Order: sequence, then C-alpha cells, then structure tokens
Amino acid sequence: MTTTDLPGDRPFVLLATRAEDRPADEEYELFLRFTGLPPERLRRIRLERDPLPALDLDEVSGILVGGSPFNASDPPERKSAVQRRVEAEMAALVDDVVARDLPFLGACYGVGTLGTHLGAPIDGTFAEPISVVDVTLTEAGRADPLAAGLPPTFSAFVGHKEAISALPPEAVLLGSSPTCSVQMLRLGSHVYATQFHPELDVDGIVTRIHAYAEYGYFAPDELDLTLAAVRRAPVTEPSRMLRTFVERYAR
Repeated sequence: MTTTDLPGDRPFVLLATRAEDRPADEEYELFLRFTGLPPERLRRIRLERDPLPALDLDEVSGILVGGSPFNASDPPERKSAVQRRVEAEMAALVDDVVARDLPFLGACYGVGTLGTHLGAPIDGTFAEPISVVDVTLTEAGRADPLAAGLPPTFSAFVGHKEAISALPPEAVLLGSSPTCSVQMLRLGSHVYATQFHPELDVDGIVTRIHAYAEYGYFAPDELDLTLAAVRRAPVTEPSRMLRTFVERYAR
C-alpha cells in the first residue's frame, strides 16, 4: 500500500516537545519517512512552543507522540512551567484517548504519559543509557497486529532516565529487554507505547546525542563511547511499526 492508497483523508497528529529545532525537525522527517505519510496527513504540534489546541478526536486517524527531554518522575520543583503545562495537557488528552480507545502510539515519552494515566510507578529502576538493546516480544506481543512482520527479538534504540517499574494489570506487556522490563505495552485494543524509539535511524540518534550531550544521559567524557554504542548493531525492524500503525488506522 502506498500513501495514495491509504483510506480516508483524516490526518494523524504528532505531538512533539523538543525545543531544539534540528532534532525536532529531524524527528518530524523521520516520522514522515517511516509512516509513509505526506506532510498534509501528519500534523505536527510542538507543545513546548504552544499550548495544545483543541483537537476534534473524531476527525483524526490517530495520535503519535515523539520522545522528550521531559521526565515524568522529576520532582515538581524541578519541572519548568512549560513541562507542567505539557504534562497537564497530555494527561487530559490521554484520559480521553484511553476512554475512546483511540489509536495512539507514544515513543519513549508515551510510556511516561500512559504510565502516569495508569498510576504506574515511574522511576530510574530500569533506566537505559543511549544504546542499542535487544527487545523480545512476549506471547501477546507476537500476536499483536502492530508487531506484524517483526521478528521475536529485534534491535532497537533506547536512551531514557526513567521507565515503568511495575506494569499495572490493566495494561498488556508486549515487549521487554534484558535491562528494561517494559519496552512495549498496550491499553485496550488500540493504545500503545514503546520505551524504545521506533522512529529513529542511526543518523537521527546521532543528532540527538549531540543535541542533548549536556542533559545528563551520559558523562561529558563518554561522547565517543555513546556514539559507538548506537552503532554496535544494525537497527532495521522497529520502524515497521509506524507504517503498520498508519496502514491499520488511516480513515
């Protein structure tokens, strides 16, 4: 199926929170490339810049969420006014999304937003340095339509200071890695989140490594080690999920 063959004309929405223009623009381009969507069918909203506008969820095909420098588990006094606003807007939106079981796929930051909705513990227990890890699908993950075409274990890019440390019973675990127990989850039938980044290729993650070198993801003298870590294995499979998501939910 090509982009011109997708049913309907309702756009997907990409919620973004990166303040730096280069990684923000590159993130959008990566989502366009891996979903196969034309720009007119992927509406980007930069929440770090502007308040979330009113969204008529009946008029969208689905919602995608990119990664973020924000951490849900940061103490309130360390959160900026922008972060607090974004979290409040995302919380209200996710409540509505989950109630509707609206197609939703959150990458990395999506785990924090869904975990907060669930009241799950989110902390540094399963933090992972910027690297490539092996994600293994659970039995439920192997049967899930979003994972169609993925091998049982695949390499993926990660880099996060927090993660869900105990999955609530209403969520379905779809994938894990040796160093992070919740790499992919589903709520209801159509609401998904991944701790790994399905939208990244190696050039994209290298851009982020340089852009966020002073954000505490690695020590100042570990830049070269971190760049080497994301090249330890080819990452080719996770991006398939984005195309599958679009083909499944375009309307």
